[in-house]
Amino acid sequence: MNENIIPHSFQVARTDREKLMGQKGCLLWFTGLSGSGKSTIANQVELRLFELGVHTYLLDGDNVRSGLNGDLGFTDQDRIENIRRIAEVANLMVDAGLVVLASFVSPFISDRQKVRETIGEDRFVEIYVNTPLEECERRDVKGLYAKARDGKIPNFTGIDSPYEAPIKPEIELQTMGSSVEESAREVTDYLASFMKQ
Repeated sequence: MNENIIPHSFQVARTDREKLMGQKGCLLWFTGLSGSGKSTIANQVELRLFELGVHTYLLDGDNVRSGLNGDLGFTDQDRIENIRRIAEVANLMVDAGLVVLASFVSPFISDRQKVRETIGEDRFVEIYVNTPLEECERRDVKGLYAKARDGKIPNFTGIDSPYEAPIKPEIELQTMGSSVEESAREVTDYLASFMKQ
């Protein structure tokens, strides 16, 4: 940190905001290949939480890249910076007392570990949306895999850039055998006990 930067101490703390909201701020981090169902499931989870009166915010890859991270490409270094910025934004939102849902491919284990360290072990839930590459390609709702196979999108995760699957995620969703609703219920059931910790 620059020696001329001195963080200000505020009178309202995270615990105060959480008490006012009646909830614990935390980050639900959805990771998986493009087309795995991350955003669809995260959206359904947020809807369920909203209906339960939980204060939430959903951060999604394409949405963030069209604004905050619009200056970044898809090289390994840009991917690392993309996740670093998202972690810092999510950390501010968690500090505000929100339940933040983040849906990002986030292909590197080391980057996801840095997010965990930024947020804190007791406020971070890694959710691995485990969908085989073949199924993601079959879905290919955005046509990205076809473009990557044709060489039109370089550094595409799963094709010519690696995806490092989580080793011990808090939740692993096997989407081939579960509906979106079932996956969302698994997340919200886990969150209900996590919030009491």
